[in-house]
Amino acid sequence: MARKFSELEAKMSPEALAESEREYRRMIAEMPLHRLRNARELTQENLAQVLGLKQGDISKMERRTDMYVSTLASYIKAMGGTLEIRAVFPDGGIVKINQFEELGKTPQ
Repeated sequence: MARKFSELEAKMSPEALAESEREYRRMIAEMPLHRLRNARELTQENLAQVLGLKQGDISKMERRTDMYVSTLASYIKAMGGTLEIRAVFPDGGIVKINQFEELGKTPQ
């Protein structure tokens, strides 16, 4: 018989709850493009229409392991977001790389 998550959660220790929350945050912060699209409740057809591409092109894009920053920026923009690129260093330093911010913007 299926049980509600809230019932299981009530039996978890504070440590297990904290670990569950960390794992949830990690999964939300890191996901492949197709899962991001699904989380935004969009189909490949939706994005293809916005980008002026075919559905198959979106499928290929989501399976790539390498692509132009401008292509990725366009994909994210079609979902209503903006792409940010950061460099993360072992000492905790995080630097936003702004070199690509003009990609996909319409000239004024």
